[in-house]
Amino acid sequence: MVFKIALLQLLPETSLEEQFKIGKAACEEAKNMGADIALFPEMWSNGYSIPQDEAVINDLSISSDSDFMQGFRNLAAELQMAIAVTFLEKHNPKPLNSVILFDRNGKQRLHYSKVHTCDFDLEKMLSSGEDFYVADLDIGRGTVKVGSMICFDREFPESARILMLKGAEVVLAPNACPMEINRLAALRTRAYENMFAIATCNYPVGQPDCNGHSTVFDGVAWLHDEPGVRDMCIFEAPGEEGVYLAEIDLDMLREYRAGEVMGNKYRHPEKYRILIAND
Repeated sequence: MVFKIALLQLLPETSLEEQFKIGKAACEEAKNMGADIALFPEMWSNGYSIPQDEAVINDLSISSDSDFMQGFRNLAAELQMAIAVTFLEKHNPKPLNSVILFDRNGKQRLHYSKVHTCDFDLEKMLSSGEDFYVADLDIGRGTVKVGSMICFDREFPESARILMLKGAEVVLAPNACPMEINRLAALRTRAYENMFAIATCNYPVGQPDCNGHSTVFDGVAWLHDEPGVRDMCIFEAPGEEGVYLAEIDLDMLREYRAGEVMGNKYRHPEKYRILIAND
């Protein structure tokens, strides 16, 4: 089974209405390209704008059942395509950096809020999410186990490890930062050590502090019937704005996971107590 992911590497506008209009058109393009799922960059509802004024940022935040989110829920059902929508979520005491995954019938399958917020920078205005989640996503031809981590989450091996332990096959990673060699290396490593695919969607060149280069790493480091190793990066977008389609061979990934040694097979969790003993 091939899982087709559309990465919506889009430039934002200045209003919620414009964001929905642009996002809707991109999802329709993704459907025409044959996508099973469309993934937005980080905090699409306001183009990753994080005012440092409490009243202003609270005014920008929206609820998970807002018209904006319900519009994408309805669009997913209309297009018969899953959509992962990112937004600044209304929350007390501070907003959340969140993603909701609607399946092809418009049902909510995953609601994740960024755990590792960038508290050293603008995201000190945000609350942190509580946990990592994995959900079964029916794409019509079968089911995919999908999880999510957002941008800075990738720098923490624990994020990916928890998703692996919960069974994730594909991790959706909305993003809003420059994708350079070191951040790309972190994504490659998370995919390698957990034997899952990671699809990252970034903002394009033209968005401050972003450069495009959305990627998909499929998590398969080598194949027994091929010499040497293979490049797990099966797709990397250019810097320009666009809707980009990547295809993950889930049958190949599942066969690889069944026979290889990474993931949970040779871990010694009883020896990792220091990881939870020290905050």
